This record gives sequence, C-alpha cells and structure tokens, in this order.
Amino acid sequence: MLSVSEIKSLLATPQKIVITTHHKPDGDAMGSSLGLYAYLIQKGHHVTVITPTDYPYFLHWLPNNSDVIIYTEQQELSAKLVEEASLIFCLDFNSLSRINELGELVRASDAYKIMIDHHLDPEDFDDYRHWSISACAAAQLVYDFIVNELKEGEFMNKDIATCLYTGIMTDSGSFRFPSADSTVYRIAADLIDCGAEHWRIHQLVYDNATENRLRFLGHCLSNKLEILRDLRTAIITVTKEELKAFNIQTGDTEGIVNYALSVNGIKLAAFIIERTDKVKLSLRSTGDFPANEICKKYFNGGGHRNAAGGYSDQNLEDTVLEFKALLSDYKTQLLQ
Repeated sequence: MLSVSEIKSLLATPQKIVITTHHKPDGDAMGSSLGLYAYLIQKGHHVTVITPTDYPYFLHWLPNNSDVIIYTEQQELSAKLVEEASLIFCLDFNSLSRINELGELVRASDAYKIMIDHHLDPEDFDDYRHWSISACAAAQLVYDFIVNELKEGEFMNKDIATCLYTGIMTDSGSFRFPSADSTVYRIAADLIDCGAEHWRIHQLVYDNATENRLRFLGHCLSNKLEILRDLRTAIITVTKEELKAFNIQTGDTEGIVNYALSVNGIKLAAFIIERTDKVKLSLRSTGDFPANEICKKYFNGGGHRNAAGGYSDQNLEDTVLEFKALLSDYKTQLLQ
C-alpha cells in the first residue's frame, strides 16, 4: 500500500487521472466523483470522470457534469484514458465487478489505484485505501481525504462543497439514517460555509420528478404494494411491461422502496423489479435488521445493514416466492 506522503508526492505534479464509480451511479457516486474532480483540476491535473453506465437526470445539474464520460457510450475513448492514466480513483465501490466491463480495464492498468469507499468486504485491487464502513457516504470520505489526509482544506470551493453535500445528503437519507452522526453534521456545516446551497441542492434532487415518475409512483403505491403484517414486511414488485408503459428512465425508480418502509410498523421493505436481463432487488430496513445479509446470502449482492441490493437470474414470480419463503428464517428478528 502507498502511504499518504507518497500520495501527496504524486499529486504534487500534474498527472493523468481517471475517477470512476459504480454501475448506475447514485447521488453519492456522482457527488463524490465530481467533488474529487473539482479538487484535482485546481491542482493542474488532467482528470476525467468515467461512469460505467448512465445515471439519473436529476444529477445532471452537478458542477462539471458535462465533462463526464459514460463508458457504454464512449468505450474506445474510455479504454484509452484508463490505459494512459497514472492514477485511478475508485469511489463508492470496492469490487471491480461493480463497474462491469470497465473493471477489467482498471484491473489491467498499471496506474496506481486509490479506493475511497464505505462498503463491507473490499477486494484487494487497490494501492491506497481510504475506507470506513462507519462513514455515511463516500462523499464524507472524499471530504476527509482532502481536508484531513492531504491537509488541503484550502482548496475547498463551492463546486466541491456542492458535490460532496449532494453525496452526503442522498446517502444519509437527508441526514435521517443512524450513520449521520455529529461528525457528518459538522462536515455539512463546513460545506455550507464553503458555498453549498443546501436548500437548492435538496430541491434539485428531490423536487425534480418527471410526470411519468410521479404517475409510476402512484401506480406502485396504489396497485403494487403488498403488506405482510405478520412479518412486518412490505413488498413492491414491478414488471418490465409496467416500466415500458410508464416510460421509466434511469433514476425514476430511485427511492420508491423507502415509501414501502415508511408504512407504520414495517421493519423490512423490498422493491423487486424485472429488468431485461435480471430481476433486481432493493432492500431497506430499520434498526438492526440485516438487509445486506439477505442480499449477500440469497441474491448475489450486499450493501449496508439498512440499505442493500442484489439480483436474481430467476423470473420475477420465482424471485418473489424465494424472497417471501426466506423471511420465515428471519421472523424472530422481524418481530423484535
């Protein structure tokens, strides 16, 4: 592993740098990536953010978003940039499988690889790791990396603050999850002092829905929500035909699982959605219930204790049946 002093020495002279993040990036993925980008370009580096796939429209307002390259749309250019990079920052993921085909390019690269992440069980592909599962967001760790590890808080400007605040806000559930401790609030205050307009960021992320998304949300809650009261579990299932009928785009399903979790008395919520190639699951839970254990054990995934995801190669009906069947093993925990 590289030391902090070696990282500082590398960053003291202009480098060709790639920043990448996980498949279907969310607010934390894009906020941490573009926040780090805004820091590095101030130091004279040639920096490119490459995402494995597209990402939600309600994040496209982020500073420097127009400079982002989407791998699936520009594969040759992405491969060239990864090959030429001397440093690759891997943000908000810790396994190269999370960036799809881009992962093999990163693995083959001779560049130093720097991981900044807060998920369990990191894969050993990195040369430097700034990692903590207690952090509420990768954006929190990017802040810590710049301010406390590199001791370069003087570079913090409005663009960095806006991006990092967005990442922290979205991954902490607007500061309502247990991971949003007093340190997170102090960081948020500093980001506001550096120019982050917290009210505007919230509006742009959460009050920026398309008509189709709102109608789809109403359909999910009115017609697709199933409550298993005896197991304190709520399930929403969606077919690919329903996605097509509502013209659902990337990001339109974001956060719908939280509505199921908000039902009084519910401890576990599942959003199970039929995609073209796989059935995807998003789980949310309250208290100590291990949503990540279910995803890791049964659905090829993982995540945080209260927010996790996975997938199944079975059809939608069989996936739902499997999910319901396994709940009996967790009945004691669900009813606590």
